[in-house]
Amino acid sequence: MEFRAVKSFLEVARQKSFCRAAEKLGYTQAAVTIQIKQLEEELGVKLFDRIGKQTFLSNSGQLFYDYALKMVNDAKEAQQVLSSQKKEPTGTLTIGTIDSICSTVLPNFVQEFHLMFPKVNINVIVDTPKALFNKLNSNEIDLIYYLDEIRIDQNLVIAFSKKEEAVFVSPSQFISEISGTTGAAGTTGTSGAALEANKTYISVDSSIDEILFEPLILTEKGASYRFLLEQHLLSLGKKVKPIIETGNTEFILNMLKRNLGISFLPKFMVEDQIKRGKLFVVNVKDFSIPVWQQIIYHKDKYVGRKMKSFIQIVKNHFPPE
Repeated sequence: MEFRAVKSFLEVARQKSFCRAAEKLGYTQAAVTIQIKQLEEELGVKLFDRIGKQTFLSNSGQLFYDYALKMVNDAKEAQQVLSSQKKEPTGTLTIGTIDSICSTVLPNFVQEFHLMFPKVNINVIVDTPKALFNKLNSNEIDLIYYLDEIRIDQNLVIAFSKKEEAVFVSPSQFISEISGTTGAAGTTGTSGAALEANKTYISVDSSIDEILFEPLILTEKGASYRFLLEQHLLSLGKKVKPIIETGNTEFILNMLKRNLGISFLPKFMVEDQIKRGKLFVVNVKDFSIPVWQQIIYHKDKYVGRKMKSFIQIVKNHFPPE
């Protein structure tokens, strides 16, 4: 059903004349006649009765009139809403993410987005990467912000990616214990007093075997960078046996504060705590695992102002090196 034919029908009904309706709409009378004829054929009814030189709505035309009027009014309302969105977006932005992103960097980005678009509702869904991609494919979420290897898929668009380093980190007290001359890992390193004196950046050189000997607090099995760690260890013929594993990154950080062990986390997530001397990087000889921050959406997804703005906010916080 053509929208312009519906508008022509309403104008003919108001003017009670094909000729006057055509003048009002800026069409030829022949064009209006053809539109009404096509509409009648599509509906299977006669919409007008012509008696002499006068045009009247038929019984079917009177029934259709209210529906036609509603169609036009709804279209006007939709146009007004969409026009207002160009000035100030509304609606909902649904972000799929993993716990480690949600617990660390995402709150800052969400806050900035909210200040920019206060009328937009923000829905954050935290799940495993596999579950998030299922939701993306079923259009339950707008985009995914997560950490993993680069995923090559012709149905996906990578809007943002940044290579990060996943590192072993430890609380200051624990490092002072394992880096002394009689530490648990048997290494020789910086004393506890020296650690207190230099809280900018401390590194402790260890072998992977020494790290695996220590109590480890890791994300749950199958999580993105935990999986990458296990795969790398498997290639070396080694396995990891954490004393604590959880999907909650905040819980891991709390356990580190209590000096319960070492964890394996993307460095950018704990950069601030490293700078403040709350956590310390443990350098592992010949051991490097890259991980990528990524924002991904489906290729068929309409990327409106809300999505574009959120992606740009994240990009602004991680400028190209």
